[in-house]
Amino acid sequence: MKNILVLKDGSEIGLETGASLPDMKVLSDTKQDMVSVWDRLTENNLSEVQIKDGDGLIVATYQNLILDSETSTLNKDRTVLTSFKLRGKTEVEFLMEMVESLENRQEVQDGAITDLGAAVSRLAEEGGLA
Repeated sequence: MKNILVLKDGSEIGLETGASLPDMKVLSDTKQDMVSVWDRLTENNLSEVQIKDGDGLIVATYQNLILDSETSTLNKDRTVLTSFKLRGKTEVEFLMEMVESLENRQEVQDGAITDLGAAVSRLAEEGGLA
């Protein structure tokens, strides 16, 4: 039996024998099926994944993975064998996400301060502030 990659959203992807984190081999019946698998490998879905063996037992759990690359081969029978290369996020990538989050929060705060300043100015002009 094949191992199964379980994504955060609960969807399952069958893995070929010998698949490993940096070489998740998936056999798809068609190109469209391969793209459907690829589309599910989102940042959110890769934030928490499990690998189950053929008996349904969890053999590995990973967090904060990213899709590094993919390579596909069209077989003679028109099936598509794809190697999805997954890896954990680096410390630099985590830091970049934190900085981006802080910048976004600062923009929201700056906008709120600007809005508050405009409201206070309007009140002062209308004589609402004593």
